[in-house]
Amino acid sequence: MSLNRAKISLIEDKDGVKRIISLIPALPGCYIMKDNYERILYIGKSKSLRSRVSSYFRQKSGLSPRISLMVRQIFDIEYIITDNENEALTLESNLIKKNKPYYNILLKDDKKYPYLCITWSDSYPRIFITRRRRNRHIKDRYYGPYVDVTLLRNTLNVIKKVFPIRQRLRPLYKDKTCLNYSIGKCPGVCQELVSVEDYRETIKRISMIFQGRTEELNSILHSRMLAYSSKLEYEKANEVKLQIEGLNKLNESQKITDPDSSINRDIIAFASNEIITCVQLFQIRSGKIIGRLAFSADTSNHSPSNVIRRVIEEHYSEIDPVEIPSEIIIETSFDHIHLIEEWLSELKANKVRLYTPKRNIKARLVDLVKKNAEVELKRLSQGIEKASESLDELSILLDLPRKPRRIEGYDISHIQGSDAVGSQVVFVDGLPARHHYRKYKIKSEAIKVGYNDDYLAIGEVIKRRFRRLSNYKKEGILISDLMNHKASVFDPLIVQDFPDLVMIDGGKGQLNSALKALSELNLENDIRLCSLAKKREELFVPGQSKAISSSKEDTGLLLLRRLRDEAHRFAISFHRDRRSKGIRRSELSEIPGVGPKRIKVLLEHFQSMQAIRMASKDQLSKVEGLGNELANIIWSYFNN
Repeated sequence: MSLNRAKISLIEDKDGVKRIISLIPALPGCYIMKDNYERILYIGKSKSLRSRVSSYFRQKSGLSPRISLMVRQIFDIEYIITDNENEALTLESNLIKKNKPYYNILLKDDKKYPYLCITWSDSYPRIFITRRRRNRHIKDRYYGPYVDVTLLRNTLNVIKKVFPIRQRLRPLYKDKTCLNYSIGKCPGVCQELVSVEDYRETIKRISMIFQGRTEELNSILHSRMLAYSSKLEYEKANEVKLQIEGLNKLNESQKITDPDSSINRDIIAFASNEIITCVQLFQIRSGKIIGRLAFSADTSNHSPSNVIRRVIEEHYSEIDPVEIPSEIIIETSFDHIHLIEEWLSELKANKVRLYTPKRNIKARLVDLVKKNAEVELKRLSQGIEKASESLDELSILLDLPRKPRRIEGYDISHIQGSDAVGSQVVFVDGLPARHHYRKYKIKSEAIKVGYNDDYLAIGEVIKRRFRRLSNYKKEGILISDLMNHKASVFDPLIVQDFPDLVMIDGGKGQLNSALKALSELNLENDIRLCSLAKKREELFVPGQSKAISSSKEDTGLLLLRRLRDEAHRFAISFHRDRRSKGIRRSELSEIPGVGPKRIKVLLEHFQSMQAIRMASKDQLSKVEGLGNELANIIWSYFNN
C-alpha cells in the first residue's frame, strides 16, 4: 500500500510523516522506502510496522550517519501486512533478492587488513592493533584498515617510545609498578600515578597522528615546549622536544605526493571487471600519504559509480567527523553528489567538496590510485576465479544442489585424552574467513587422561555448534527459509553462519558420529556432511559405505584438503596453548600446600610462572590467602 506522493522528502514534511504513521497498522509485515524517482531505497521487516517506521523520524540524533542519509531521500513508503513475523522474514528475503535495494546490499571491505583501536571506553585507554571490530564499546574508536601492516606496527612502536602510555593489558604486579614505569615508557597507569585527565590528553594527541593531523600536533607540542622553557621547567621542555623529534622521524618515512600541503584530501578510484569492482581510497594529509584503504563489491549488484558512493557513505559514517577531509577527489561522479556533499559537510560541521579533476597534478594522483586498484583487482580476480572453479568441481563431486558458499571444517586434538579440544574453521567462497573460526573445549567427563574418544568429542562439538539452529526448527522456522535469507542484511546470527557443507576431519567413524549428533538435533536432512580421511585422502558421505571415487588432482578435493589441514592446524595450536597452561599449573601443584585455588590466585597475581619464580618471600606473602609460612615454602621450592 502506497502512503505518499509528495514532491518533498518526508523528513521535510512533518505533517505528512504524522499522517503516514497514523495510517500504518501496528501489525507484522514489510515496509518499502522509495525515493522521488520511485526507486526502492530500503526494504525492512518488523513485528510492529508502525513502531519500526516511526523510529526513523523521531530523533535524527539517534540514527547512524548512513541511515540519516537514507532518511533524507525517502519520498514514499509502502507496506505489506503478513500474518506473523516468520512470514515477514520470508517476504523480506524474497523482496530483497528480487529488487536489490541500494541500502540493503552491504559493501565488502577487505577483512584481512588490521585496524588500530583506541579504547576510549576505559578510564585509561589502550592502543592496540586488531583485525576484529565486533563486540566493542560504542566509545572505542578505530582507525584504518591499514594495508601496510609493517608500517602500522612500526608507527605504533615509535609512538610507544615517544609518548609514555600503558604498555600492558593487565598490571604485572598488584601493588607496585613494573620496569616500564622505571624507564619512562609508562606513567604508572597500574597504580594510578597519573591522573585520568592527563593520561587521556596524551592519548588525544596520539589519536591526532592517526587522523593525519601531525602538523597540528607538531604545532601544539612546539608551543608547549616554549611554554615550559619560559617557566624554566627544562626537564618537561626536553620531554616535549623528544616527542617532537620522534614525530618528525615518523613523518620522514612518508613520501610527499601532493605539493598543496595546506588541504587534507582523500582520493578515490576504482578498477572493475564483470565479476568484481575494487575501490582504493588514499588518505593524504599535509601532502603525505598516511593510509590506503581497500573495498570491493559485486559488479552484478551495482555500477562502479554506485560502489564509489557506497564507499563514501560507509567509510565516512564510521569515522570521527574531524577525520573527514575538506576535499574528496573521485574518479567518476555519481547521482545525488550534492546530497552527499551536504551530508558530509553536516557531519564535519565545515564545508566538504567532492569533485572529479580533468587535468593537472590531481588527475595524476587519481591515476596513481587507479593503478593500485587495478593491481588489487588482478589479485582478487585470480583468487576468486581459482576458488570459484574449485567450488564448481566440489559441487559436482558431492552432487550438491548449488555451489557451496560457506564450508565448515571440524577437527579434534588431544594427547591420550588430555586437554581435548575441537576446532571449527570456515571457508567463504573458497577462501579462509578467519573471523568465523571457533574453538571448543571438550566438556565430556568421559574424555580424560588415558581415555580418548574422537567419536564422542566430534559429536559433542557438532551438537554445540548446531543446537541453536535446532531450536529455530523446533519453533517452526524452516531451514530452507534461512538458506534463502542469506542475501539479507537482517538477522546476521541466523544468516551468516548457516553452512552449505560441513566437513569432518576423519573417516567413516567420525562421519557417523557427526551424523548421529545431527539426527539427535533433527537436522540430519538439513545439513550436508562429508569427511576426509588423512591416510588415503578418501572422501566419505553419509549413506555410502565406500569412499567417493575421485582424482587426487581434483580441484574440489584439493579445496577440502586445504580446509581439513587448516582445521587440523587450528585445533593443534589451541591444544598446545591449553597444554602449556596445564604444564605451568602442574609445576605449582607439586609444591606442598598449593592446591588449584591457590594456583589460580598466584597466576592472577603474578601473571606468569617466571614472575612467581623471581618473587621474594615478602612479595609472595602479600598474595591473598598465602601467609608467611606457605610463602616461605614456595620461595624455597624455586630457590633450593
